[in-house]
Amino acid sequence: MTRLYFAVHKILSKLKPTTDFLLFSLSKSAPTLLHRTRRTISKQQSLLCFHMNTLHPHKQQQEQELEDQAKYEWDLSLSTVVSSSSSSASDVIGAIEFDPTDNIVATAGISRKIRFYGLPSLLRTNAVSGTGVSFVDQATACEYYICTPAKLSSLRWRPGSGGRIIGSGDYDGVVTEYDLEKRTPIFERDEHGGRRVWSVDYTRHGGASLVGASGSDDGTMQVWDPRCPPEESVGVVRPSGICRSAVCCVEFDPSGGPAVAVGCADRKGYVYDIRKLVDPALTLQGHTKTVSYVRFLDGGTVVTAGTDGCLKLWSVEDGRVIRTYEGHVNNRNFVGLSVWRNGALFGCGSENNRVFVYDRRWGKPVWVDGFEPVGMNSGSDRRFVSSVCWRQSGVDQCTLVAGGSDGVLQVYVGKRKP
Repeated sequence: MTRLYFAVHKILSKLKPTTDFLLFSLSKSAPTLLHRTRRTISKQQSLLCFHMNTLHPHKQQQEQELEDQAKYEWDLSLSTVVSSSSSSASDVIGAIEFDPTDNIVATAGISRKIRFYGLPSLLRTNAVSGTGVSFVDQATACEYYICTPAKLSSLRWRPGSGGRIIGSGDYDGVVTEYDLEKRTPIFERDEHGGRRVWSVDYTRHGGASLVGASGSDDGTMQVWDPRCPPEESVGVVRPSGICRSAVCCVEFDPSGGPAVAVGCADRKGYVYDIRKLVDPALTLQGHTKTVSYVRFLDGGTVVTAGTDGCLKLWSVEDGRVIRTYEGHVNNRNFVGLSVWRNGALFGCGSENNRVFVYDRRWGKPVWVDGFEPVGMNSGSDRRFVSSVCWRQSGVDQCTLVAGGSDGVLQVYVGKRKP
């Protein structure tokens, strides 16, 4: 049926130039015949359009079948649950990051600690326990931690440091780098005037892996180099201008391109060329509320998340929305966004305490799993999934780590079905 649908469409397309020429010729020589011919052509076009409309539902049905197949393309399951020492908002996990080897997981949040876990040991615990889910205590699973002077909102390993240095942004507006061998801070920067830093990242463009950026409640993205004095900035960007809407997320193109994407509370995303930070190269308009996350899927596409409860995939070339993804609940909190580039899958949290996975090809989730107990509390104490992170290694196998507002960490594993 789909082939017939496109065949009819092709016929109409080919007929149009011929009919246009015929009508033009008749208008010059035989106006009366022109009127009759127009009516005849109109009837034939209406008949063809009727048949096309009757075929269209079959096309929609085929697309639905393909979407259903995508839901069974991956076998995803919960592997390990790391319990929290606290069950309150004092242990919200705000950031999860894999190290460059994809074997160490770092988490940070309200607890004022950066915790480090060995992923192989977590998965090995599950293997020893046999089938089912393995439950591990946080004190046992955590290999070590670093205490921080403030609540943390973001983490990012510094490229080129061999996994030795990790950067963080905190609620006091300070960007700090820690040496993990010495477990001490080696760099601090406080140019956001004490306003909360929401996001930190490092560029890989041109080998300048030391250059980083931070986005803050003060409405700026500061670009800095830890080799320079703290009072010197590489650049300052104010995406919203005098409105000074909070900059909620910054991410450089991980493939090494010159682009940096920014998400703001003004309901817009922006893409800048780091070689010319005066004006954005692209403005992404489509969300109806705060753009809380931006993530590069590849050099040509960016994924954004908003507190309007949807994700959007954008073309970096022209700012066009390629697809919108809906299903999770997000009205006010940061619930995390992570992309697995090898599998073109997106992961995000939800305010109904569930983890959602989307395939870039389909607008609805292909997999959903709940943190237990789901929706246990109500009101301001309602639990939600607050952060997610994909392990980038692998092609046919994947790992997703998710953290909750109660400090619980869950590890999911998946494999592509044959």
